[in-house]
Parts: sequence; structure tokens; C-alpha cells
Amino acid sequence: MPESRVLVVDNDEARAQAIAACLQFIDYSPVTTDSVESIEVSSHRPQDWLAVLVGGVSDWNALGEFVGWLKRDRYHPPLLMLPPNQEKAIAALELDRSACMALDYPVKYAQLNELLRRAGLVRMDQQAATTRVAGPSGQSVAIRRVKRLIEQVASHDTTVLITGESGTGKEVVARAVHEHSARRDKPFVAVNCGAIPADLLESELFGHEKGAFTGAITTRRGRFEMADGGTLFLDEIGDMSLPMQVKILRALQERTYERVGSNRSQRCDVRVIAATHRNLEQAIVKGTFREDLFYRLNVFPIEMPPLRERLEDLPLLIDDLIASLEKHGHGAVALAPAAVETLRTYHWPGNVRELSNLIERLAVLHPRSVVQPADLPARYRGNAPLAAAETPAQTLLPGDSLIGADSAMPTRRPGGGEAVLPPDGVNLKDHIEAIELQLIKQALAQSNGVVAHAAKLLNTRRTTLVEKLRKYGLTRELAGDSEANAEV
Repeated sequence: MPESRVLVVDNDEARAQAIAACLQFIDYSPVTTDSVESIEVSSHRPQDWLAVLVGGVSDWNALGEFVGWLKRDRYHPPLLMLPPNQEKAIAALELDRSACMALDYPVKYAQLNELLRRAGLVRMDQQAATTRVAGPSGQSVAIRRVKRLIEQVASHDTTVLITGESGTGKEVVARAVHEHSARRDKPFVAVNCGAIPADLLESELFGHEKGAFTGAITTRRGRFEMADGGTLFLDEIGDMSLPMQVKILRALQERTYERVGSNRSQRCDVRVIAATHRNLEQAIVKGTFREDLFYRLNVFPIEMPPLRERLEDLPLLIDDLIASLEKHGHGAVALAPAAVETLRTYHWPGNVRELSNLIERLAVLHPRSVVQPADLPARYRGNAPLAAAETPAQTLLPGDSLIGADSAMPTRRPGGGEAVLPPDGVNLKDHIEAIELQLIKQALAQSNGVVAHAAKLLNTRRTTLVEKLRKYGLTRELAGDSEANAEV
């Protein structure tokens, strides 16, 4: 994982191996090389490493080029320099001192561990600095309400509880609250309470003293301490064990905590935002969640709606996800209007997270192409016409925009402005009917099934459209009852 991977650059093989052993001992993943010239930058991203540890350097020019490549990414890792290279590196590589940290040799576990923790905080700060958004994407009624709640609560230090299904974007809301608050220049620290074993969560949140338990070789700061002055986001708090809930309740009430193995209380100045996909009120009845903690957390509730309840936001979400892929160098893709309409028929159990994964998958399968309904994975195609399979994903030509492609998609094919006739020919009548059927379905979807409005979108008479609906058997899909048949 990038969060634990450390690149070690050192032309002294014995020292590089000793440093790698230290990193492994404190649960980091070292990658060693004797020179940066051996690194294939085309197959890596700067953010693939949490930090770059530099020992002996034989070619400063090569290192300078490598650091220049690192700095092109806003999430670039800091350098950890062995003496006497630090001052030379700052001068030669035009580095800010905050991006170049001194590391003593022989390496001490405590210092190395602390520097890597600082590197992790630098990464979080970089990400937070580029995530100053108004909130989740969309203009639906539900999302406008969420944005309004974010604006109302951000300026206060009120505890916020964000609820909603998995994948709806609860962390996006938490970050938006932080970024619109007076704490925006302080750390935003997130911890997934459900992903950390119960016996380790206390140490993760509150830290521990050296020797507090077997394996505690150094004193460690907890997430409360890391978030001092900023915001602590407790994700999936509904999965927290009852004994741990008692300790969190005390920390929230008294604003103090103790490290594991210490009897000295420490004050914490943090704003707590919690989130869960569980129904906490039902959990209280079952005895798996403390009622007093629920009322302490539920001061200002914000509920994130599932994606299936705000499908009108789908085009904007797709645009934002495509833009994010391009910005971070993860590829590019565009979706034809028909593909977007096909996705509207899907029920999205995984919500926005599932949509994000789908867009990334399409960017890999169809790089710089226009995705048609037939190019979507089978589970997302729904009732898309089979004839659409004859139309392959279009490759975008230079100058074609990928962002907003769902609303203004080029209709030309690669190499020219005309449609391409397949080598085996095509049944023109069936092909034209397939296109007509696709456009009628889109018009009906945009007009919520009101035939008169759909006819206006298609610039045809209502009676003509009714005849076509009967021809394609769409009256049954629209209706299912006498009231809908009356509308047709």
C-alpha cells in the first residue's frame, strides 16, 4: 500500500539493507535501489511512496531530475536525508525545508517512526488542501439540503453525526465541514473504527507509552493528538466495541484522554465528526451501542441519501469522477448520452463508490474513448437494445473534450466525420429503428414518462409518438395500470 511503502535510495548496499530491516520492523514496506536511474517513472506515480529515504548519492543530477518528477505531483512524498546530505539537498534540489527531513545514522526506531508519521500527516494535509469543496457533487433537492446543513454547522464546533449507506460519500461531507470551518488550516485526521481490531483501537486513537504492551518499542501518538486543533473523523463508529465506546464518551465529555500505559491526562482540542452506515437507534435497542454516546454524537445529524434516490445528479457525478481521474493521471474516458441514460436504470447498491469504481474500470478498458451502452459491463446494461452492440466505443480525436462528454458528445468516428459501415454491412431498417427506439426511451426518461413532453423533446406530434410507442411495445412499460395507459 502507498501509505506504508518507503523508497530507499542508497549506493551503500549494506546500509540500505539495514535501513530496510528497520522499516520492516516498524511495519513499513521498503523498496530499495542503489540509484534513482533504475526506477521506471513511467510505471510509477510520486504518491506511490509515503517517503523517499536518501543515503549515498553517486549522481546528484539524476537525483535532481527524479525529485523534479516527484514535485510535479501535489501529493509528492517528502525526502528523508541521511547526514551530511540534507543541506546539500535543499540547495541542489531547490527543496522547501518542510519537504526534506534529517534522519540520523545509525537509524533509531523512534526517530524513523516519528518522521514517517510526520510524512503521513504531510500527505493528509496535501490532500485536504486540494479538497476544499462545497460538499458532495450534485444539484438534487437532497444534496442541496446536505450542502445547506454543511454551511450551517461548519462555523460551529458542534459534534456532527453523518449517517447513510456505505459508499454515499460520508467522508466527503466530513471534509467539507472541516474545510469550511475555522479549523481548516489544522489537520483533518480520519480513522475507520470498523477496520481496526478492538484491542488495537485504543492505542490507535489515544496513543501508547513505550513498553505499555508487548511490541510497544516506542512512544506513539494517537489520532486525537495528531488532530489537535483540527478535526477527528471517526468513520463507522457503529462498529466500535462497547468498552471502547465508554472511553470515547469520556474523551468527548471531558476533552481529555490518557495514552495506553500512562496515568497522565492530556487535553485535546479537536472537533469530532462521526459517521456510520448502521441504524444506531436500533443498535441501542439491541444493546450494541450506548445510548449516552449516541446523544453525545447526534448533536447535529446529517443524512446522506443513496445514489438511487438522486439519479438526476448522475451526469454531474460522472463528470467530476472523470475530471478526478484525469487530474491524477489515472486515464480518461467519456460516456455517450445513451450510456448515461442506461446507468440511470441501475439500482446502485454500492452508491457513489460503486460509480467511481465503474468509471475507473471504463477508463482502463476504453482509454480516451466514448463508451456506448453496449460497452458497459452486463450488470449495468439493463434493457439497453442489443443492436447497440454493433456500435463500438468511439475513440476521441485530438481536441475532443472528455469532461461534459455526456451532454455534447462528438458523433464522428476515428479518421473522419462520417459513420463507419461495418465490413459485413448492416440492416439499415433495423439500425434506424434501434436508434429511434433509443432516442424515444431517453425522451421518456427525461420527461418522467409524460408523452406530451417527450414529443416536444423529439420535435414530433403526440399522436405520432403514441403510434411509435405502440409499435415498439413501450405502452406496457409506461403503464402496468389503467392510469398510465390513459396518459399514453
